[in-house]
Amino acid sequence: MSTETTLPRVPNDHALVGDAANLPSSTPVPVISVSPLVLPYPGRIVDLQLRVSAPITGSNLPIVLLSHGHGMSNHLSSLNGYGPLASFWASHGFVVIQPTHLSSKSLSLPPTAPGAPLFWRSRVEDMSFILDHLDTIESHVPTLQGRLDRSRIAVAGHSLGGQTATLLLGATLTDPDSGEVYSLPDPRVKAGIVIAAPGNGGKDLSTFAYENFTCLRHPSFAEMKTRALIVAGDKDVSPYLSTRGADWRADAYEHSPGPKDLLTLVGGEHGLGGIAGYDAKETTDESPLMVAVVQRMTVAWLKSALGESGEAWGEACKALEGLRGLGRVASK
Repeated sequence: MSTETTLPRVPNDHALVGDAANLPSSTPVPVISVSPLVLPYPGRIVDLQLRVSAPITGSNLPIVLLSHGHGMSNHLSSLNGYGPLASFWASHGFVVIQPTHLSSKSLSLPPTAPGAPLFWRSRVEDMSFILDHLDTIESHVPTLQGRLDRSRIAVAGHSLGGQTATLLLGATLTDPDSGEVYSLPDPRVKAGIVIAAPGNGGKDLSTFAYENFTCLRHPSFAEMKTRALIVAGDKDVSPYLSTRGADWRADAYEHSPGPKDLLTLVGGEHGLGGIAGYDAKETTDESPLMVAVVQRMTVAWLKSALGESGEAWGEACKALEGLRGLGRVASK
């Protein structure tokens, strides 16, 4: 008698996702991805380049704007990064739009450029500009015409992109010189995913971060009222940015009003297993299993937050609770 294991003809999951395969997930569909799509942007140093990824089937598709981080990779901090998230979200029914922000190393703008080096305000403006031009985007992506649901829009971002997301969700920044409070929420954004974002400023910042990144000095999450999921790794310690430990990355949850959820990844460092790119050098905690947890939990949250499936998030949280050692969820 043969003892060989029978494998599916086309497995949906990476062979190394382990117990994450037990988290609920719908059957993925093929994805079309178009890039670079260029939006003329008067007044910006360069025009805005985008990648748009969408499922080849389905209608009334919700939209996710995905903001990249400020990592030092040559390509990942641009529209060419975050394939593990963008492709997965698109394959499960979302249209994912990824801009290349001015902070991208692929542009390598001079340090004298207005807003350099982080271009925090330009990053937020990029996202609202995209929403202003959804008709143009839709008309330039094959098969997408008439399939977008503009009433269901979420923003997501990792690292510095997480800060971009918080500002669109209602968080504020105080200019350290003028004292002006910047508030740039976009009411078209109905939900957000904030991944490994910077936390509180002031004494919680390292000397280097305080002196070099003024946009991190005085954030406030008190007005971040839009529904959001904060994702953090319990080993994401960044001494060059903060004097605190990994809990700094959860400040957007701890210091904002509800409704909010917090997903903490056990063993997760800043790369959370490799969400910024496949086999990326900058990932210090490479793990297909952890990436799969992030993929499945974020899709479930998006489906519930944007009205696609009200039970998806609760079912995913229940399943995660039964898989001890992968992660935990808190809510308020």
